[in-house]
Amino acid sequence: RRGSHWWKRGRAIAMLMLKNSQAVPFADIPHTTMGEWLRIVMDATQAGYGLSALFAVKDGERHQVFTVLSSREQHRIGVVRTTIGQAYPALTTDFPAAHWFERELYEQYGIEPEGHPWLKPIRFEPSVIPGRYVPDIGMAPFFEMEGQEVHEVGVGPVHAGVIEPGHFRFQCHGETVHHLEISLGYQHRGIERALVGGPGPRTIHLVETAAGDATVGHTDPFCRAIEALAGVEPGLHARTVRAIGTELERLACHCGDLGALAGDVGFLPTQNYCGRIRGDILNLTALICGNRFGRGLAVPCGTRHSLEPGRCLLLLNRLDDIKRDLEDAIPLMFETPSVMNRMEGTGIVTPETAKAIGLVGPAARASGLPYDVRWDLDWEPWSHLDFKVPTCQSGDCAARARIRWAEIQVSIEIVNKLVSGILEGDDTGAAADCAINGDSLPDLCPDHFVVSMGEGWRGEICHVAATDASGRFAFYKIVDPSFHNWFGLAMALRNQQISDFPLCNKSFNLSYCGHDL
Repeated sequence: RRGSHWWKRGRAIAMLMLKNSQAVPFADIPHTTMGEWLRIVMDATQAGYGLSALFAVKDGERHQVFTVLSSREQHRIGVVRTTIGQAYPALTTDFPAAHWFERELYEQYGIEPEGHPWLKPIRFEPSVIPGRYVPDIGMAPFFEMEGQEVHEVGVGPVHAGVIEPGHFRFQCHGETVHHLEISLGYQHRGIERALVGGPGPRTIHLVETAAGDATVGHTDPFCRAIEALAGVEPGLHARTVRAIGTELERLACHCGDLGALAGDVGFLPTQNYCGRIRGDILNLTALICGNRFGRGLAVPCGTRHSLEPGRCLLLLNRLDDIKRDLEDAIPLMFETPSVMNRMEGTGIVTPETAKAIGLVGPAARASGLPYDVRWDLDWEPWSHLDFKVPTCQSGDCAARARIRWAEIQVSIEIVNKLVSGILEGDDTGAAADCAINGDSLPDLCPDHFVVSMGEGWRGEICHVAATDASGRFAFYKIVDPSFHNWFGLAMALRNQQISDFPLCNKSFNLSYCGHDL
């Protein structure tokens, strides 16, 4: 690597290399020809970079297309842009991880990735292009199979449980699923468009509801983006409290998922225990910020809630009780042969497939991919903690359950270390950390750009923002981990029994609203 560019075999890959949450002048982002952009992206992905974001911004009659790639080996983020008219050679044909991103480009801007195998809308947004028709959700064509005993099964968008809407279309031969197509968009709220022109008083509330069960997971990267663009460094206490909130969110959701997985196979002891324990973990978040879902815990420039010694001790004592309860409840599931027989070998996503389609988070780690933003992109304060990223190789429902249990144990140790660090350190700065944010927002540097990434409980969360000449958001892009992983669920159902769908679906537990931004 030389300067701000990365070099391979003596040839420059003209990407701007950034640290996580590093703001730079917008003009510093390399602008290349379309052909050079295609080469840069393909060379970088072949060198092990993951695709974190690919999106367009209107530029007169054409579009600027931005690509954000991340490298766990170099602990850096690469950014490059190009200008495209109405078409370009599709990346998906050689790089399947771009599949969903390129469908979004075509839906939102009419930019056609030529050679893409399936240019169907992913959210069915009304077209902003005059004369261009976008079909209603559920009215677009689906993949089809023909032959004797071949049949379709449609599920949703309205489901039996109190869950978000999404449509699943199965192509089956007998009981065997040959293809699952997932149709989303019912939860589309236009959050990204609403963020343009901000930040303002409502901005933080929009970000907190991007994916309601990942409130802190999304607001922490957002706050770090604001802080980078404003040139403000929050205090250690505030950063630590936000990290604790992120880990408690991970604990609660993983605990709830393990209970739900147990319920899907009819194993009631773990299901009932985890349902109650999840509530205890949510109450720890309420102990910090006054509500169970982390609203208001992370705000630009700090946090509204400091942790004084008394609450630190109470949090540690309650967490110790939760740890003992989890150690009683969760191993029961893994030690029961009938439960493991149902999960092992079900919904396999091989390491090769997981890498090719760009899985992130626990779903990726269950297939042997060790990527974790907390350590791989120097995300403080996690990067100073010495923990091994847990992985499995089998890529089945059992592996996705085991990863959750392993991550629960790691998160408990992280929270213990962070809270103990507050108790052992100088806490005099806590009040100042909370006071500097108030309800006012700092002025942002004009014409600047930032990529801010975090590890939510589902995986990699990417926020990309740029300011205009007045220091307001010119554009704001959010990529939730579910955006990467929905196609992974479709791959997990290949050659499975259709009755395996509820178990496979819960083993991913993806967000509909996090996708439909």
